[in-house]
Amino acid sequence: MPDAPELIPVDTLVDGAVVVTMNEQREVFAPGGVALSGDRIVAVGPADAVRARVRPREVVDGARFVATPGLVNTHIHVTGEPLTRGYVPDDTPFEENVFVWLCPLYAAHGEEDERISAQLAAAEMLLSGTTAFLEAGTVRFVDAVVDGLCEIGIRGRVGRWVWDLPPEPEVYRQTTAEAIGHLEEELDRHGDQRARVAAWPMVVGHTTCSEELWRAAAGLAAEQGTGLNFHMSPAHLDPEGFLAAYGERPMVHLAKLGVLSDRATLAHGVHVDDEEIELLARHGTSVAHCPTTALKVAYGVTQIGKIPEMLERGVNVSLGTDGNNASNYSDLHRAAYLAAGLFKDARRDPTMIPAELAYEMATLHGARALCLQDEIGSLEPGKKADLVLHDRRRPEWVPLLNVANQLVYSADGRGVHSVWVDGRRVVDDYRLTTIDTGALYERAQTAGEAVVARSGLPDRRRWRPIGGR
Repeated sequence: MPDAPELIPVDTLVDGAVVVTMNEQREVFAPGGVALSGDRIVAVGPADAVRARVRPREVVDGARFVATPGLVNTHIHVTGEPLTRGYVPDDTPFEENVFVWLCPLYAAHGEEDERISAQLAAAEMLLSGTTAFLEAGTVRFVDAVVDGLCEIGIRGRVGRWVWDLPPEPEVYRQTTAEAIGHLEEELDRHGDQRARVAAWPMVVGHTTCSEELWRAAAGLAAEQGTGLNFHMSPAHLDPEGFLAAYGERPMVHLAKLGVLSDRATLAHGVHVDDEEIELLARHGTSVAHCPTTALKVAYGVTQIGKIPEMLERGVNVSLGTDGNNASNYSDLHRAAYLAAGLFKDARRDPTMIPAELAYEMATLHGARALCLQDEIGSLEPGKKADLVLHDRRRPEWVPLLNVANQLVYSADGRGVHSVWVDGRRVVDDYRLTTIDTGALYERAQTAGEAVVARSGLPDRRRWRPIGGR
């Protein structure tokens, strides 16, 4: 009689859950099992088969849960806006929103403000099932932000606020040499891409960068094996600015500068034409679609946006929540919901961006945008142990008949019960295990009020509390 196979020792076995793998076959196991050892996934499959292979130190009864990969937010401002959430009036056009309101608010942040802000953003992401993110390149105090993010336990790529053309706000004024120096310095200090939190060369983008800065940022990304991230074409200003300065649209010009590549991710990409989509597809450049921002700041995405055309052409379109004065939230489920619905209505075609594709945008496409497609985005043996358990004992999960529709149209971050990042359980029973969130929220309220006061911006609230705040 053959000997029984030796059991694999593992740290954690989630046993009996509905397991949404997002693997190449998009397999769903119900009941399924997921085994974690160290920072890696060891086994995924039918519950009986996984149970028969492993010897777990801890068993989590999964009958209550749907298990999914962690979501990947590919455009979020972790500093500048979490502490000023909602202070910018929601009736401001793009130019006023950015230059009159956001720039002064960003400029009013000090080092401790940015650390608190980053932790607040990370807390909201983790508690709603996002385990990895791509920052928007708007951090000024990189060391403090990286320290705060490492403490809270999220996975991320961050970058310093770098531009060399606008002279204001004064705290961000940089020569081209200074801007390139900032990129080099942050890569020297935080450029190890094996780290959970690491730096990329990032530029703010739009029309704020000289050709020399664009080339330098792209060159550093290629040399150091990192990604490159920037904003481009949310509104008409960027195409108009590039046409006026260079006689060609942004993607055409950036392609000539060597900026577009399969390691580059640009945020927004609403005002693009067919030639630009072709260039994005040809170079493998990712686009971070931020649907709530497009609606709230009136970019015109439902009228002229070409997200379906990008997807059809093979552009890697991922999802982002942007800043807390643009979408005002960091729950990527809400962005996936909008991504699945907007173009159904805009094109009067219910086949546009089905739920399954919207969830791919929030997971696999996000992993690709972070250049981490071999590490995260799906539940597969050998990948990082980034795992989310959604609680089925909630009304939005009952009855569970179609898990893809449930994840995109019914569920949101409120049902996230547990989260692992790198095999560490950072959320347990709806609570962060790494920091005191009560103390964080108190610090964030105090810091946010102080930032707003220092900014000198007016209070435009229509509903004013009586007797205090």
